[in-house]
Amino acid sequence: MYLQKIKPFLGLGILYLIVSFLLRLVFVLHPITTDHFSIGDILKVASIGLVSDIFVFTIASGFLALYFLFLSNGKYENPYGKIILGGFIAAFLYVLLTPNNIFKQYGGSVSEIVLIFLGLKTFLFALMYFLPKQKLKIRNSLYFITLFLYVLLIIFNAVSEYFFYNEFGVRYNFIAVDYLIYTNEVIGNIMESYPIVPLFSIIFLITATITWLIYRKTKKSLLELPNFKQKLVLLGSFIVLVLISIFFIPKLSYDKGNTFKKEIASNGLFKFYEAFTNNTLDFFKFYPNIDGKLAENKVLSALGTTSLDRKIVAELQPEQHKNVVLISIESLSADFMKFYGNRDKITPFLDSLAQQSLFFTNLYATGNRTVRGLEALTLCIPPTAGESIIKRESENKNKFTTGNIFKSKGYTTKFLYGGYSYFDNMKDFFGGNGYQIVDRDNFKPEEITFANVWGVCDEDMAKKAISEMNKDAKSGKPFFHHWMTVSNHRPYTYPEGKIDIPPTSKSRNGGVKYTDYALKKFFEMAAKQDWYKNTVFVIVADHCASSAGKTELPMDKYRIPGMIFSPGFVEPQKFRTIASQIDIMPTLFGLLHFNYQSKFLGQDVFSKNYVPRAYIATYQDLGFVKDNFLTVISPTKKVKQYQLIQKESSSLIHEYNIYFTENLLPKNPRKDLETETIAAYQATSFWLKENKLDK
Repeated sequence: MYLQKIKPFLGLGILYLIVSFLLRLVFVLHPITTDHFSIGDILKVASIGLVSDIFVFTIASGFLALYFLFLSNGKYENPYGKIILGGFIAAFLYVLLTPNNIFKQYGGSVSEIVLIFLGLKTFLFALMYFLPKQKLKIRNSLYFITLFLYVLLIIFNAVSEYFFYNEFGVRYNFIAVDYLIYTNEVIGNIMESYPIVPLFSIIFLITATITWLIYRKTKKSLLELPNFKQKLVLLGSFIVLVLISIFFIPKLSYDKGNTFKKEIASNGLFKFYEAFTNNTLDFFKFYPNIDGKLAENKVLSALGTTSLDRKIVAELQPEQHKNVVLISIESLSADFMKFYGNRDKITPFLDSLAQQSLFFTNLYATGNRTVRGLEALTLCIPPTAGESIIKRESENKNKFTTGNIFKSKGYTTKFLYGGYSYFDNMKDFFGGNGYQIVDRDNFKPEEITFANVWGVCDEDMAKKAISEMNKDAKSGKPFFHHWMTVSNHRPYTYPEGKIDIPPTSKSRNGGVKYTDYALKKFFEMAAKQDWYKNTVFVIVADHCASSAGKTELPMDKYRIPGMIFSPGFVEPQKFRTIASQIDIMPTLFGLLHFNYQSKFLGQDVFSKNYVPRAYIATYQDLGFVKDNFLTVISPTKKVKQYQLIQKESSSLIHEYNIYFTENLLPKNPRKDLETETIAAYQATSFWLKENKLDK
């Protein structure tokens, strides 16, 4: 009985092991594999790989186990059949007819996906309930589809792994994760690079053939379904096997010193999982390198120093220990402001504030995610390959941060966030670097007037921020508060009656305008407090609203607004020279006349050593902007350089025109800029790896 029930698992498992073995054999014989493999090496690689594949398949077959667990004839008999069908219909109608159902709060296509799933479940359950004589045929059809999807995944994954290895010479890593994030670009690249129609036709033909063979051998398992006791035995056995697999998979590895053998012995799906949890790319393996000392010296000389750990001495004294409020605004592209050509009047407050501030008109974000912006403002270093340091739990603590500078001056330091700060690992990062954290967990019910999936609205966070600042001001110590806004984020919902764009529109313009409105309310409340006149406010976007473009790094998708506001202390002016997000806080420290020990790679833009440049990056493409050139380094040691030519505009003056034509330079690139680009990212990666950026 039990053997009959596990036949589908055995059939799919044997297929997976055969495909995985053949794939390893292809990798061993592949021209990119430059290592020598003896018979012993092949046997060892195959053995480790076989055990790893068995464990991985055991975990991956969990969905199939759930499918069999819920197969039952009793649920179609009354009264259970009517109750279950009624429940499906009610759930479907709830998602279909409720304008602001719980799934729509997640934005994107979540609600539509849930609606399709519930619709199919309702339809199929109704078919089997009202057509009991056709129940076995329907169940067999669904079983065939389930097998087909599993076989398709196995075959498609093998093909994908082959092409990935063919390009990078390794199993899946963070680049593969990146490919899922940048789906449009990746699909476009695949469509242009490979014969998609013939390839997919062959994959589907092979999948259909294998599925039919497994189906014929195993469909008898659906004739007699196990009873409740038998299901418990099967489920318990499966759970034990999964736990054993989870325990042993990380322990299976080839010799650490041999890259090819280690990669080929490993399992691609597990490597993909590791990429999610590790989120790093080895710069020294995948990117162009220069001599290490040369790279360090080039970066340090640009900073006007010979040592990373150096003393910053202000030209003016004494130090000004003013309170500092850093507000990083979610997804605020430069082109949302009227200065940069926007005519929708969605940032009236920020437009007004910019005229009263030190306004960075030519400022660039380092990346396209919130964690990149927080990294740039907190660590003041260029981005590194892979995921932001904030999300790397193994290396994101005890870093040299802006918070360290303030704490050394006697400040109270806090990170304020309207959502749950465990998201994007912010709690782990800021908590692990000495910040006190105020997030949604710290809100009392009466302090929340509106919230969505991302957190409380920016108005509620503004009121909470004022409360926290009042509390810290009473201590007699200066305070540094870093507030990250949330309302300008899909699904763009906010309280009714606040702005002239209704929240039901769920539009980006509405999200931007509401955040602008909330900031106005914050400053109105702040102006009434005793500590206001002794406070410097730094307002800067974390990144732009979109990063997609015709090139890897479209310049207009990284241009952000930034300003430093402090009436009577910071003189209103426009800083028109190109600057990076990592320069904002060192510039603030210069304005405060701080003397401090520094490891920052960002610069005070008013210092005599300031070198105008900017860093812009995705997870794998690392860009350096200088002298109207954009140099990009990418995995497999690629280097591209573009000449930046500002597009003509009849409505925008030069400093607010964010649009450039990026002309690829196939010949005669600026070699000095290529070297400078590699040096900047290589030195940063080295210092991070060697813990030189720790406090």
